[in-house]
Amino acid sequence: MERVPDSPFLRARASYDEAGPVLLGVPMDVTISFRPGARFGPARIRAVSEGLETYSPSLERDLEDLAFHDAGSLLLPFGRVEEALALIEDAVGALLDDGHWPFLLGGEHLLTLGAVQAAAQRYPEMAVLQFDAHADQRDTYLGQKLSHATVMRRAGEVLGPERIHQVGIRSGEREEMAWARSRSRLLPSDPAAALPALRALKAELGTRPVYVTVDLDVVDPGFAPGLGTPEPGGWSGADLLAAVRSLAGLNVVGCDLVELSPPYDGPGEASAFLAAKVVREALLALPPG
Repeated sequence: MERVPDSPFLRARASYDEAGPVLLGVPMDVTISFRPGARFGPARIRAVSEGLETYSPSLERDLEDLAFHDAGSLLLPFGRVEEALALIEDAVGALLDDGHWPFLLGGEHLLTLGAVQAAAQRYPEMAVLQFDAHADQRDTYLGQKLSHATVMRRAGEVLGPERIHQVGIRSGEREEMAWARSRSRLLPSDPAAALPALRALKAELGTRPVYVTVDLDVVDPGFAPGLGTPEPGGWSGADLLAAVRSLAGLNVVGCDLVELSPPYDGPGEASAFLAAKVVREALLALPPG
């Protein structure tokens, strides 16, 4: 499978064979409905990561002690949605079959469908936990079944809609939100209420395998302007980091971070730095063992 050898994420020095977690860039940017640019996300997250420390004071853990590998970015056929999803599914499946813990750097949110399809084949009881401003539960968007606006509806068709757990949602069309409320599991959108709800969900899920997908637009654009589909009224960066850390102990079998759009980030690159820090905290908090 063809890959672009990007500069590795902060201190990703382990070889593929010795690593547990493996980062994989997925520069998919085909169905973004407002501001394109997510294809540049993986490279920018890696570039700014060099400005971070390897140590997390909140978790009291250090990436220096974690054997993780950065496998570069997939080379995807631009404009070919089905082919791109098939490549993503194959890549994630290969990582899982090799005993690795996949962490995808996006890229648009539709990429999650390819990862979920691969993981669900190996973990039939898997659930999805989605951090997002948008429900992404439309059946079609602009007449298309495959879109970043339909990704959770499609994932629900793979797993069963009741296994889709959504937190931070504050945007969706009327029919879409009615579907999400009746078929999926909507956790609170307010961060103060979301943390207790996440703790309760963690206890409820127990040892069930979970795929975690983080759409950066769960964060308010005042804190993270570099978004393809910004939605005011969202979380702070600190809220998101605290929520990710709170998932430690959940049986997370894979993860992604999506929808960073570097062309719309400010001169200080606040969005990219937040994305990189989320990746660091997730690497330290979520992989099993």
